[in-house]
Amino acid sequence: MSAPLLEVSGVSLRFGGIQALTDVGFAVAPGELFSIIGPNGAGKTSMLNCVSGRYTPSEGAIRFNGDDITHVRTSRRAALGIGRTFQNLALFGHMSVLDNIMVGRHHLLHNNFVTGALYWLGGARREELEHRRAVEEIIDFLEIQHVRRAVAGTLSYGLRKRVELARAIALKPRLILLDEPMAGMNLEEKEDMARYIVDLNEEWGMTVVMIEHDMGVVMDISHRVMVLDFGRKIAEGVPEAVLADEHVRHAYLGEIDETLSEVA
Repeated sequence: MSAPLLEVSGVSLRFGGIQALTDVGFAVAPGELFSIIGPNGAGKTSMLNCVSGRYTPSEGAIRFNGDDITHVRTSRRAALGIGRTFQNLALFGHMSVLDNIMVGRHHLLHNNFVTGALYWLGGARREELEHRRAVEEIIDFLEIQHVRRAVAGTLSYGLRKRVELARAIALKPRLILLDEPMAGMNLEEKEDMARYIVDLNEEWGMTVVMIEHDMGVVMDISHRVMVLDFGRKIAEGVPEAVLADEHVRHAYLGEIDETLSEVA
């Protein structure tokens, strides 16, 4: 087995007297599609926030591509190849779709204030064209050509979720963190988003860590699943094994066992 791309070891997170995470550990191999599930308040988003750098764990360590990034700032993690989307949309509502996605390329720009001022002579124009070509490829992939010039804040919820995914892809991440990418979507939108995520993983070669409440989607597209409950890991493994785990059924699935048995 190849060395993990992401390795989380003994991570605990406290906010004053509130224990958000307790001794959580897991590893994600390159090319995996790894899902984190659990009830509301289980610590799923807190875990992603630790990986992306928004939170610093109270205890434990996080390693990316073999390097300890536990205390590395968020912007540096993006440069290392970690991208993410958010549970609540975080787009620039007054900017166009194209400009929102271009923001994701910012850390890849090499021209500085001086060379940028010499737009035609310093290579800034050539660099901008290269990044715009990359952005257009993402726009084509996510099938949002028809809204590329639209103001992001005017779009439907489903399209805005797609634009946020586009911006995360624009970072050129090796690891992409998706926080409930299908929340609030109708069935058709969920099917489209699931297809994009699988294609990102299989065709674009991105390792994916995803939080998602739709158990049908999780079981269909995930390679492995981890379950959190009250900030603790209670199960991890292939989807079928996790679904059959009694601790998972009692702690997370509860009274909807019959529905989930049909999914299995």
